[in-house]
Amino acid sequence: MIRPTSRLPALLAVGSSLAFPVVASAAFFEDSKAAVELRNFYMNHDFRQDGASQSKRDEWAQGFLLNYQSGFTEGPIGFGVDALGLLGLKLDSGPDRQGTGLLPVGDDKAPDDYSQLGFTAKARISKSTLHVGTLIPKLPTVLPSDSRLLPQTFRGAQLQSREIDGLTLDVGQLTQNSLRNASASDDMLVAGKGIRGGQASDEFNFAGASYKWSKQLSTAYNYGHLEQNYKQHIVSLRHHLPIRDGHSFDSDIRYARSTHDGNSNVDNTAVGARFTYNLNSHSFGVAYQKMSGDTGFPHIEGTNSFLVNYVMISADFASPEERSWQVRYDYDFAALGLPGLTFMTRYISGDNFERAGGREGKEWERNTDIAYVVQNGPLKNFGVKWRNGTYRSNGGNDIDQNRLIFSYTLPLF
Repeated sequence: MIRPTSRLPALLAVGSSLAFPVVASAAFFEDSKAAVELRNFYMNHDFRQDGASQSKRDEWAQGFLLNYQSGFTEGPIGFGVDALGLLGLKLDSGPDRQGTGLLPVGDDKAPDDYSQLGFTAKARISKSTLHVGTLIPKLPTVLPSDSRLLPQTFRGAQLQSREIDGLTLDVGQLTQNSLRNASASDDMLVAGKGIRGGQASDEFNFAGASYKWSKQLSTAYNYGHLEQNYKQHIVSLRHHLPIRDGHSFDSDIRYARSTHDGNSNVDNTAVGARFTYNLNSHSFGVAYQKMSGDTGFPHIEGTNSFLVNYVMISADFASPEERSWQVRYDYDFAALGLPGLTFMTRYISGDNFERAGGREGKEWERNTDIAYVVQNGPLKNFGVKWRNGTYRSNGGNDIDQNRLIFSYTLPLF
């Protein structure tokens, strides 16, 4: 069970009053909503290189995600409470097949189940909302992973304000991290290639501002500081250019500068750009990414990296000094009378980084996704997705991977 954070006593004192308002209004109940999401997830991770210490990782599990969100009480300040319940059940695993990220890794075998229960107090005034408790923030500096059975969660406080049209401000602090295949919450660790000297931390401070200049153009700045590990500044720009009916061009440009804090050796500059041409149901994309500095891109353990070449198996193509490029193609079968059916394939290649012995490192990855979501009828929103990936390198792991995911969201009220 997720415990109240001890780093924010004043906020949680407020949070206790938020969770149990003296006078609840009709809006608190009438605007409440709850849903249960079911995920059935099979994953096979096959190591293909000679001398692999583990031949494969192969597990199957069932997940349940209960999400409750109350409305807000009426008045100048509205109060509410959210709840998140997560349960993962083992369907198939084995002592020599652990490590897919679907289930906790046990001393002998994966446990039969794992769970979390988290609560979040919230308060709203005008167009600003404060959340205290269990959080799943979605910011460039902290992107919790939701690519397995259950999502990664954090504990802390986040204030988001939209008082000015087009401007979104975020500020807050995270104190504990619960990984996507864990029940417990722990201090946060830094992750990234070539990073040394980091320490477990119970303080990640963040702030950000994004502004939508028009329907087509938005820019953002985000700051993150994992105490005793690193400081990070991220600037991004997104632009959508309509050309004519069914044709458009999207640009996504990102810059990040990360420096050390405490005794860590973090030193990274990441530059990336992704461009996509949309032609009716077709999308054609290209991306380029360059790392500079003594280390790779730093991020909180378990989270996704805010990089244009962050993908399925090798993750981020972000070794020190690595450069990588990507080509991608997407197709929506609605144009052929099959709404809900989509296809994606991409290829990423990286080089210019150092392997053991001073050799130049090279790596490549190919991903293919086929997904279908039922559009109507009693099974509306039932989804099935097959993800296939291949990764090869000249000194690391060689991996073939398949994921089969069935999902269904059942609204309760």
